[in-house]
Amino acid sequence: MRQIDKYVERQFLTILGIAILGFVTVFLIVDLIENLDRFMDNKVPGGIVSKYYLYSIPWFVSIALPMSMLIATVFSIGLMVKRNEWTAMKSSGISLYRLAWPLLLTGVVVSLLSFVLDNQLVSWGNENRYEIDRDYIKRRSRHKLKNTLKYIFLQKNTTIHIGLEKYRIKKMSGNILTWVDLGTGVLKKRIDAKNIFWEADSGKWRISNYSIRDFAGGVEDHVVFSEGDTLLDLQFIPEDINHQARSPDELDYYELTARISELKDNGVKTVRWEVTRYMKVSFPFTNLIVVLFGIPLVVFRERSSLSFGAGMSVFVIFSYYAFIKFGQSLGFKGQVTPLVSAWIGNVVFMLGGIILLLRARK
Repeated sequence: MRQIDKYVERQFLTILGIAILGFVTVFLIVDLIENLDRFMDNKVPGGIVSKYYLYSIPWFVSIALPMSMLIATVFSIGLMVKRNEWTAMKSSGISLYRLAWPLLLTGVVVSLLSFVLDNQLVSWGNENRYEIDRDYIKRRSRHKLKNTLKYIFLQKNTTIHIGLEKYRIKKMSGNILTWVDLGTGVLKKRIDAKNIFWEADSGKWRISNYSIRDFAGGVEDHVVFSEGDTLLDLQFIPEDINHQARSPDELDYYELTARISELKDNGVKTVRWEVTRYMKVSFPFTNLIVVLFGIPLVVFRERSSLSFGAGMSVFVIFSYYAFIKFGQSLGFKGQVTPLVSAWIGNVVFMLGGIILLLRARK
């Protein structure tokens, strides 16, 4: 059995590698053709374009993995059926469950690796390629930051809380600042300002129409009012605010968790962020579920196992992606909880795969 397991694994991994390489190549070519006019219109240097696609590779691999896993499952088992190796195994007392064991184990390992890939390289790559898109593709950029952010809340260190009613990213200016230093739980200082503007040369904020209050033991003991302006170090920079405009795709699971906690502490609704966070866990396990679904596809109709399995695999993967997007949209609209919206596709297709496996010829 160890020799058979090695044989199945070797065949599976060979097809998997070829499939991933093929899908990533197709994705790169299609995306380049689609974006070529944008690169040319904005006169983006060739080196920057190369970096853009280098950063895109982890994302393309992540998208290609589930499709490649299904194809590798269908073709590795299908070729064994076509060559009558499956018939010989059955006559030797080897069941479909035993044959599926090394593939399912590989599915678990690939799912865990996919989680690491999505939350390390993919988020890092997305952050860098979105930055290139914003900096070099001024016209028709896909990933523009919002020009204006409203109701911003920041927490710096463990004591300083900052609120801004409105902030303009390009101008690096904002309105209605509330800056509070809580110290060790007792209010120490509060700054209110009607307008703020970032002075890049000094690395400080210019505030106008402001008041500065100092507290001792929670009681106000000194206050300054001014309708003029002054420069202050408020212990945050524009990049801290710009971070709030970033797409969740640029953040990994742990950064999203911290961001959600921060938003909740400031009374901001986080439904979309929570759905995206749970998706970063549920999507990698697609790689295991497609293996579970793909194994019985090629033994239902052994005479035309390969062609039937290949055709069904295309239908399954597109149905799977459609179901995932459907669950995601339900979560965004608040019709189901974020956890349910992220896992509903996995649960439905896992149950379907188990039923197919139980009904397949053993």
